[in-house]
Amino acid sequence: MAKHPLREAARGRPCTIQIPGVCNHNPETSVLCHLPSGGMGMKSDDRHAAIGCSSCHDIVDGRVRTTYHWSEMEDYLVHAVIRTQKIWIKEGLM
Repeated sequence: MAKHPLREAARGRPCTIQIPGVCNHNPETSVLCHLPSGGMGMKSDDRHAAIGCSSCHDIVDGRVRTTYHWSEMEDYLVHAVIRTQKIWIKEGLM
């Protein structure tokens, strides 16, 4: 079994974050994007993450500035985690 099965399973998938005006919709750039967990360099558990393209991932990780308010970003992230978890459950990964 892979060391990080959910991280591996996220590669090549459509982005579930889909931030309007940001998402590049390119599955070739997708990885598992962890939710911020309150501290610099701290990541949430793989089960509390979403599939994200490189552009959405840059916004989530704070590498690129955005005009979106944090409350809007939280909404996108919560819905993305739910969409991602539904995929994992359907495929038996969760």
